[in-house]
Amino acid sequence: MSPRSRKDEHLDLCADDNVAFRGKTTLFEEVELVHDALPERALADVALGTSLLGKRLAAPVVVAAMTGGVPRAEAINRDLAAVAQAEGLALALGSQRPLLEHGARDGYFLRDVAPTALLLGNVGLATARDTPTSRLAALVRDTGVDALCVHCNAAMEAVQPEGTADLRGGLDTLRRLVGELPVPVVVKETGCGLSRRVGERLVAAGIRAVDVSGAGGTSWVGVEALRAEAPMRAVGETFWDWGIPTAASLVQLTGLPLEQVATGGVADGLVAAKALALGARAVGLARPVLHAWAAGGRDGARSFLARVVAELRLACWLTGTASITELGGCDVVVGERLQRWVVPGAPLPARRQGG
Repeated sequence: MSPRSRKDEHLDLCADDNVAFRGKTTLFEEVELVHDALPERALADVALGTSLLGKRLAAPVVVAAMTGGVPRAEAINRDLAAVAQAEGLALALGSQRPLLEHGARDGYFLRDVAPTALLLGNVGLATARDTPTSRLAALVRDTGVDALCVHCNAAMEAVQPEGTADLRGGLDTLRRLVGELPVPVVVKETGCGLSRRVGERLVAAGIRAVDVSGAGGTSWVGVEALRAEAPMRAVGETFWDWGIPTAASLVQLTGLPLEQVATGGVADGLVAAKALALGARAVGLARPVLHAWAAGGRDGARSFLARVVAELRLACWLTGTASITELGGCDVVVGERLQRWVVPGAPLPARRQGG
């Protein structure tokens, strides 16, 4: 099956909720923000601005990677890029493998509608390994992205009919790109999360930013299981809920020198606030934005994202925090199931409370 038809199938499958995790959650339900009845400031005075990868955002929100390389992606990504530009948010492109391998340009060239927005490119680890740095640097230059995400998707590749279940040389590839690319390299998962051990290896390789993309939102193993034929479909069913919950991945990476983006089951501003309180620099939303766009186009996506930002502002106000930076140090009650993910010797940050 060609990459073009695969991308179309991904969009079709993500149009409803049949690709969500079935039993596993993000574990954000194990996080409670402590209410402050005396905020001592106006709601409108809460400052949501932050920096990510050296670029300023009006709010810590990334429209996470969804699509690219098929005709349908052009309208989607151009609308979302325009929204990101207008609202001061970031946009991550879907995998740019179709551009590298087939010259498919749909949905990848967006600087005319988003001249100053933070744009993140995206290639898979196997593609990055097998592509000379010079070609990846040209991809970065031609598309005008501010950073290149390299996605690690072992579980997804193993089930995908066209997958590459060989990721040898991954760390060497990341070291090469960190040393040779002119933009930051962000390592991201695709719905299975990042562990402490992986975080430590990434830091040693020179990586300074990650997208945890944890379990609990869209199951990309599930997406590929629906595309696969027997017997691999049965294998995909078994591993549908595989992965580290998003909140647990944030807890696992506590204390490491990494800018963290939290994607995976972030559906509203309250969950976003919980992720930021656990140490994320920003949050990413994908499928809910796609649903909003499908229902109302550019205006629908913009309205949805504005609601998320408004909810995030309210969460800050109700915790007595004046900014996103302060939210990262607010009082949090953590339940027992999430506490089990705390790495021995790397406790939760100060002021975290057991439930």
